[in-house]
Amino acid sequence: MKPRLAFLLPVLFSLPLVALVQDRNQPSARSEQRITRDVRHALLMLPYFGVFDNIAFKVEGDTVTLLGQVVRPTLKSDAGNSVKRIEGVEKVINDIEVLPPSPMDSRLRRELFRAIYRYPALQKYALGVQKPIRIIVENGHVELDGVVDSEADKNLAGARANGVPGIFSVTNNLQVQSST
Repeated sequence: MKPRLAFLLPVLFSLPLVALVQDRNQPSARSEQRITRDVRHALLMLPYFGVFDNIAFKVEGDTVTLLGQVVRPTLKSDAGNSVKRIEGVEKVINDIEVLPPSPMDSRLRRELFRAIYRYPALQKYALGVQKPIRIIVENGHVELDGVVDSEADKNLAGARANGVPGIFSVTNNLQVQSST
């Protein structure tokens, strides 16, 4: 019996060590939550991140994937560089699209901003530094992203955007904030 026990003891003691090594390689849920919070903060603190830019991200373990559209190429690189510096982030996949420069799109952005944020029922969204309604314009096609308080505000922002002359299409991706 002693030979069997001698064989089982090293196996039993090595199993917890294998589990510990695997746990060190896989970030915990708490670590992912911290990384998510830090990435959100880093992106919101970018100096040229504005209403005409939309940046989203995914955190999968120690890898962060950046998505969205920006007007300035430097904003894409700044976003990637700021996320790389976050503790616990090992890899950054920067899939942010840089929108092509266009005088027509620049004019549409200004007119859309006025149409949405200067409309009395939607002026509450103009308060603060980071505007909750993102206006993305590419080759005359408009996409509204972000969060609003009600379905009526979502529909009103879409209607205001549709009323701007020179727009080919409007995609209203605004989300209604849940009241819970």
